[in-house]
Amino acid sequence: MPFEPNFKPPAGEQASALWFIFEKGRLLTKIKNDSCSIPDTSDLTKCQSAIIRKQYLGNLDDRHCFAAEFTGNPVPDTELAFNDLRGLFGKLEEDLIWIAGRANQLVNWNQTHQHCGRCGKPTADKADERAKICPACGLVNYPRLSPAVIVAVLKNDRILLGRNKRFRLPFYSVLAGFVEPGETLEACVKREIREEVGITVKNIRYFGSQPWPFPDSLMIAFVADYAGGKICTDGSEIIDAAWFTKDNLPQIPPKISIARRLIDWFVQKA
Repeated sequence: MPFEPNFKPPAGEQASALWFIFEKGRLLTKIKNDSCSIPDTSDLTKCQSAIIRKQYLGNLDDRHCFAAEFTGNPVPDTELAFNDLRGLFGKLEEDLIWIAGRANQLVNWNQTHQHCGRCGKPTADKADERAKICPACGLVNYPRLSPAVIVAVLKNDRILLGRNKRFRLPFYSVLAGFVEPGETLEACVKREIREEVGITVKNIRYFGSQPWPFPDSLMIAFVADYAGGKICTDGSEIIDAAWFTKDNLPQIPPKISIARRLIDWFVQKA
């Protein structure tokens, strides 16, 4: 059964629930016999007092899923450890990775919306939807989404790939950037490509989308054709960029990302 999201928690205790617990952006995982999994309620009996701001996520294979924060003391169980979520790519099942991503996004939102941004009073969970409401002035805040475009730019049998100086690993990827207020997605594609590598594009078409909760992006993928100009990287974000054929690709992102889906699509069609 696929994951079914929900914001209303079930009644009563949930003995076999899965818990996606974060501390400073790291996910609590259970490591046993070289395998990695999400802890359930029975794994957390020694540290219940350190688990705060619990949120219901939904149901996976008839198991309820919760997000929460961990605070205070070290984890008392030697089989439990906090790990960087990106570092768990390929170690956790992909369904669990995406639920963990949702949990990470909601934990960050919950942390940063404990008080009203208009009057400063404490907020409360809204009863009929996933939102925060200020009991004093009525302001409602929903979980934040930051839309970003990600683009495969093609020039005949080549694809444009760039090296972002913020990448932890030395790989090249398609270009991306956040949408600005009042901007269409297509206008964002043109602006980001022009700003980052100095070229223009045309024939922009939609490819797909993917949540990327680090902490709250929604990646909207496009394919575009080269229109003109010479590559000139901005230096502040993109430190190198070049055209690559399918036979001379550099190191590229992991398969879980939509960036990799775009590159794999290019390889298959080239």
